[in-house]
Amino acid sequence: MVQAIIVMGGLGVLFGVFLTYFHIKFRVEENPLIKSLHLLLPNANCGACGYPGCSAFAEALLEKKVSPEKCSGISSENLSKICRILGIEEKTKVKMVARVFCSGGNNATRKFEYNTLKDCRSLNILFDTNLNCTYGCIGFGSCEKKCPFGAIKMMNNLPEIDEEKCTGCGICVEVCPKKIIRLVPYNKKVYIRCCSHDKGSVVIKICKTGCIGCGKCVKICPRNAISLQENLAIIDYEKCDNCGKCIEECPRKVIFSIPLKKLSLA
Repeated sequence: MVQAIIVMGGLGVLFGVFLTYFHIKFRVEENPLIKSLHLLLPNANCGACGYPGCSAFAEALLEKKVSPEKCSGISSENLSKICRILGIEEKTKVKMVARVFCSGGNNATRKFEYNTLKDCRSLNILFDTNLNCTYGCIGFGSCEKKCPFGAIKMMNNLPEIDEEKCTGCGICVEVCPKKIIRLVPYNKKVYIRCCSHDKGSVVIKICKTGCIGCGKCVKICPRNAISLQENLAIIDYEKCDNCGKCIEECPRKVIFSIPLKKLSLA
């Protein structure tokens, strides 16, 4: 018994020596630039860039397989630093943020209550929705659970997005089964919180705050930035100048503006 233990212990030591030797002999030295690039990335490992993590993205940058502005979470300052390290022309980045294009939540009527699986995607697969509005936010917070930056909190069965934390990675956009979350330019403050294409008479019955397609916002807009598309008002952000006249005109109060202090061209 003692001899067996000695033999097994000796073999363990021998294998350990061999493994250490081969690790030292055949290891690949990491390029120190990868570490420098990695430190400038947000290290959230969100995967929005298409790579499994920030380390893999840093390697791809060094190999010139990807452009640095593909990282949604990178700051403008760090983007400039990375461009200098790579010796490439400085890139510019338009900051995008996620916005919720639904104001239903507790204002929307439900076909039935569902408390078995608190997950929007699961309910969508099983029943499409439990709302009378087939376009509205289901409200179980799949987006909140998946946001790698902690920028989403559920309030009154609707996601509320902290635009200072949001990096525009788009993960919540992909996760949402109803596609009521969209990426828009950070410096565009006006947005329409509704996705319904139902007729106005239907919307009035099933949601207190849905767009009824009345067209008043279209008529008041001095930049012709709003159009009606299948009973829903849509903003063209190339034309919108944030004047806010449509907000005052909307009888259903579904056009919102972010706080002025958050306006920035960053």
